[in-house]
Amino acid sequence: MRIRVRLERRWFPCMVLGLALAAGSGVPAQAPAGRKPTRLAAKGVALPSAAAVLHGKSGTQVEGEAEFTQDAGKVTLSLKVRNASPGAHAVHLHEVGDCSDPEAKSAGPHWNPGATKHGKWGETCHMGDIGNVEVNEHGEGSLVLTTDLWTIGGDPKSDILGKSLIVHAQPDDFQTQPTGNAGGRIACGVVETKK
Repeated sequence: MRIRVRLERRWFPCMVLGLALAAGSGVPAQAPAGRKPTRLAAKGVALPSAAAVLHGKSGTQVEGEAEFTQDAGKVTLSLKVRNASPGAHAVHLHEVGDCSDPEAKSAGPHWNPGATKHGKWGETCHMGDIGNVEVNEHGEGSLVLTTDLWTIGGDPKSDILGKSLIVHAQPDDFQTQPTGNAGGRIACGVVETKK
């Protein structure tokens, strides 16, 4: 299943330029056919990138990877998860880059530099309110999000480096404050410059 949304850019409330969810295949949604690489990419210049390796928390075996690339003023997140229970699971960026706690409580609250209410892309939301990843019967799920609201190593209000990416036990209801009633933290990874 693939969903694509295109909205105009605003700083707050959160607006996303492109959101795609691909469940079950373990393969992120692809860019539109015929899209040309930027001049920098075409010349072989390394683009800013970051990654987070997800490890199970709260007694789970959930694992996965998140890759972030910045190109033409936009950051794209490609997330893959494995060994999760079937269904929707909330995904958020949390304020502190620390996954040391067994329940990932060390990651702190949602990343929210604008001090806004929790919600979903396209409405009022935290900068870390990514949405839900759909996991299939094999425990696999993937999500791709592209936005011009994030940077890799840019302004502190938009920089994703040093944040924690959290997968939650339950889906985000996009209403309950300040967490979306997403339940426990079942996987955590710190967003770091890709080596």
